[in-house]
Amino acid sequence: MSAGPTTHGHGRPRAAETWMSEAALRITDLRKSFAGRNEKVAALAGVSLEVREGELFTLLGPSGCGKTTTLRCVAGFEQPTSGSISFRGEDFTTVPPFRRNIGMVFQSYALFPHLTIHENVAYGLRVRRVPQTEVAKKVRSILKLVGLEGAGHRKPGELSGGQQQRVAVARALVNDPPLILADEPTGNLDSLSGAQMMHLLA
Repeated sequence: MSAGPTTHGHGRPRAAETWMSEAALRITDLRKSFAGRNEKVAALAGVSLEVREGELFTLLGPSGCGKTTTLRCVAGFEQPTSGSISFRGEDFTTVPPFRRNIGMVFQSYALFPHLTIHENVAYGLRVRRVPQTEVAKKVRSILKLVGLEGAGHRKPGELSGGQQQRVAVARALVNDPPLILADEPTGNLDSLSGAQMMHLLA
């Protein structure tokens, strides 16, 4: 693409707090190319944006314009060809994903099919070596919050697409991350459920 995806942000009034004058997330001239058959394909061609603390920020654009690639670079799942990404003053450009403490809701859910819903949501907590009693409490609480109370013993394949999306949202929220990235998090939800999920993510 010749330019980055269209961006739109909204949150608290900028004058409400002096600490909001500085960007929490800053992306500068982000570029990403993939190897094609005969030439490199530019997925991102100079994306720059800033997101402040407490701000809900939306990327808008047609399919293939680079929205997902931008999110994956911020999360650390794609390494930029050039440019920089910083969060709260720390350079995140080359930091591995597990050290970024970023919650991400994938467009494809990316649930572990062999694990139960409880185990999927608990995965990040266990990686961080959170005590088992606290893990159980947090998972139960977040599953109730997304409307899946009592479904922890089931496998992803036993759930509908909308329910799987709720699990993906729960997994992103359970670690209480300072930054949450969501790639079309309401795509398989009805309007009411989608509004509820956006409220949780915001």
